[in-house]
Amino acid sequence: MHRNLFFVMLVHSAFFSIAQPVIDSLPQTDLDEIIVASTRIDLPLSRNSRFIQILTKETIIKSGATNLPDLLQQVAGLDIRRRGVAGMQADLYIRGGGFDQTLLLVDGIKLDDAQTGHHLMNFAPPIDAIERIEIIKGPAARIFGQNAFTGAINIVTKTPQEKKMSMGLQAGSFNQFMGHVSVQSAGEKGSILGQYQRHTSDGYRYNSDFKNDQVFLKGHINTAIAPLDILAGFNERKFGANGFYALPSYAEQYEETQASIIGIQTQLNLGEWHLRPRLYWRRGQDMYLFLRDNPSFYRNLHQTNKYGFALDSSLKSDLGQTGLGIDLAQATIESNNLGNRKRFTGTFFAEHQFSLLQGKLSATPGIALTQYSDFDTFFFPGIDFGFAIQDHFQIFANVGYTYRIPTFTDLYYSDPTTLGNENLSVEEALTEEIGLRWIGPNIQVSSALFYRAAENLIDYVQLNEGEPFKAINLRAVNTLGIEWEAKGLFYWHQNPQRWSLGYTYLNDDLVPLANSVSRYSLTSMRHHLTLHYRAQWTASFSTSFQYVHIARPTMDPYNVLDIAVQLTQGSFQFHFTANNIFNEIYTETNLVPMPQTNGMLGVRVFL
Repeated sequence: MHRNLFFVMLVHSAFFSIAQPVIDSLPQTDLDEIIVASTRIDLPLSRNSRFIQILTKETIIKSGATNLPDLLQQVAGLDIRRRGVAGMQADLYIRGGGFDQTLLLVDGIKLDDAQTGHHLMNFAPPIDAIERIEIIKGPAARIFGQNAFTGAINIVTKTPQEKKMSMGLQAGSFNQFMGHVSVQSAGEKGSILGQYQRHTSDGYRYNSDFKNDQVFLKGHINTAIAPLDILAGFNERKFGANGFYALPSYAEQYEETQASIIGIQTQLNLGEWHLRPRLYWRRGQDMYLFLRDNPSFYRNLHQTNKYGFALDSSLKSDLGQTGLGIDLAQATIESNNLGNRKRFTGTFFAEHQFSLLQGKLSATPGIALTQYSDFDTFFFPGIDFGFAIQDHFQIFANVGYTYRIPTFTDLYYSDPTTLGNENLSVEEALTEEIGLRWIGPNIQVSSALFYRAAENLIDYVQLNEGEPFKAINLRAVNTLGIEWEAKGLFYWHQNPQRWSLGYTYLNDDLVPLANSVSRYSLTSMRHHLTLHYRAQWTASFSTSFQYVHIARPTMDPYNVLDIAVQLTQGSFQFHFTANNIFNEIYTETNLVPMPQTNGMLGVRVFL
């Protein structure tokens, strides 16, 4: 495998070395100046006391990814466990946590699901609508509350600055077809962005076909009082779920999901106070059949709604910066399996950043106080420290308590293969982290050492062969981790060459239960290595490759190499992606085999 990788790199450089440089100057994104939008206290990346990774608009465009799961699996420390192509069903893990222990946000709107975390990424906007992605790793309960157990991901969507329209078509392996249309307009009174996308496939194996329709709208209105942002999205998926949730022998499973979101928010400046209120509604629908062609045998239908109001505020004073927030949400579910249930959540946040030693040292203590209608009241404190050794060189540390409330599925679900548990306790953890960050003009390096002591982690365990998987609280699990990332830019004949290298090591002290099978918690990554290289050969032609190595304690390690090529000619953009080009045989979750070599060829026209 390593010889093959070296060969690809050599051919990649040699074959395209005939490209003539035509770029005199190129804009660069100064990561030091990016303000992390998902926190109450506005800080540039270089002064933030957490391990944060930013995927910029350019990185997203050039990645070759057509969906969020495929994009995020290129980031070290993110464990995206997909069940097939196109991210049709994928779970999101950070630093070895569970699939419901990472909080996903869109423009600051929390998308946690009281039913299950399996469909979390269905609510993500299309790739073309994303401005950047902020990945915050480590304990984040005092910043975000529920579900930010191991970290949070905030998707910042685009606000159009010009009038533009584009249409695109892609076709590829497994009879895949994808078409999309995007329209945007901007003026003095505001802007609007609208997108529609359809992606279909016959599937790469038995009962893995899918049909995905997605609509996304964003409006920005400039009013006399304050700007107003309106967000709306709808995603419908219909797919064969061969072996997705049960044993691999259960090949006839089928599922249909719907994910809807509407949000409205603004920003008010009242003297030194900055207020960001938001209202939102999130709806999910999940219809599951155990036997696709026999709905009467076993059928689940869940409909969830979440209504929320959040207010974030910040104040700058001689004492530093203060951040305050409230988050009120009502979650409901109507289900033929889980019953009709409600959960009200109220959270109060408070934090303050002290600036000492002429701004070189910062300390940010904070708390989150949360009350649940069906659980107790929880108090989770934390504190961040940062010390600027030089202008672009910082050491940081943080410690905090974090938690996750069991979902309705964890508590009440029942079918022939899976049983919930009404007596489950809340997952809790204390996490400590220390790290370094250096941001130079053409290179950025970050590293961190962290330790997480978790209690009552929920997993689905089969104690004896033939028995259902049952939700249980595992004994305490301590996780030691090391994370490192470097990314840089250099020029070849005045053309930018961008690269990134990341590595994550995780060591859990959990001893597997004797004669048992675990669905989730016992299959976290031990080693995760990512290497990405993107070459801009001319102003219109670029290539990239992405290499990923993953080793898990209970599975054979695997290596996957993807390649993307992009060519722009006038108003047309041509792109080609080839995935798993060395035909690696591997699984990411639940023994569902991932597809071997596959590709997509597409064209996009800008009008």
